[in-house]
Amino acid sequence: MSSYGLYLSASGLTTALYRLDVAANNLANLNTVGYKPDVPLVRQRQTARVEDGLGGVPSDALLERLGGGAVLAPNRVALGQGQLEETRGPLDIGVEGEGFLVVLAPDQRGRLVPSLTRDGRLAIDAEGTLVQSSSGRPVLDQSSRPIRLDPALEVNIDSEGVIRQGDESVARLQLARVDRADLLTKLGDGLLSGPEALIARRRPASGRVLQGYVERSAVDPIRASLDVSAAERAVSAGARLISIYDELSQRAISTFGRVA
Repeated sequence: MSSYGLYLSASGLTTALYRLDVAANNLANLNTVGYKPDVPLVRQRQTARVEDGLGGVPSDALLERLGGGAVLAPNRVALGQGQLEETRGPLDIGVEGEGFLVVLAPDQRGRLVPSLTRDGRLAIDAEGTLVQSSSGRPVLDQSSRPIRLDPALEVNIDSEGVIRQGDESVARLQLARVDRADLLTKLGDGLLSGPEALIARRRPASGRVLQGYVERSAVDPIRASLDVSAAERAVSAGARLISIYDELSQRAISTFGRVA
């Protein structure tokens, strides 16, 4: 029984460390433009008899009630709106409401594919392409093509994402949404992606584009700090339980291993 308790305690410690890592990473990105916090998820693991399909193996009623401990599940991304901060930069874009800017970024096979972001700090590169200032990734228009601008002319962007230079409408930013936002995962550098079919079926979003603004991190500093503290306490408790079970095991070996 003590070995099973040790296993459950180790399972709890693993999930507590996982929660601590996620909470600390969220807190570290408090000032990252467009950052969306991760939500750590765990699920209950079935007992080995159930999980391995060993229906013919005799069960222990108490162990069956205890279950198989906790197991990590993939993170979810909390896509709530971050605060919009005015910068007055003509190539800074904030999105109010739903929708993501679409940029070209390499996938795991090195192919340039559409990816989603709320980091609207843009720039014009040496070739006149509108890109993310932090990464140089091309920003796409409604036809999923890179946007070309004249760096010598003033850039004006309206609430629908239409880009004008002089009296001419040059392009319109692609503002997209997906049907299953819960399937989106992080690629790093403020990018989100998901199953290829999900991204391919993206649709126009209803959000408003605000020129001269950027979206700050959506991390709530108070909640993130509380999450870190709670996870630290859980780690300490888990480590203490493992220490107790180890001590009990040593006592059992010492006691029952004696020769009368």
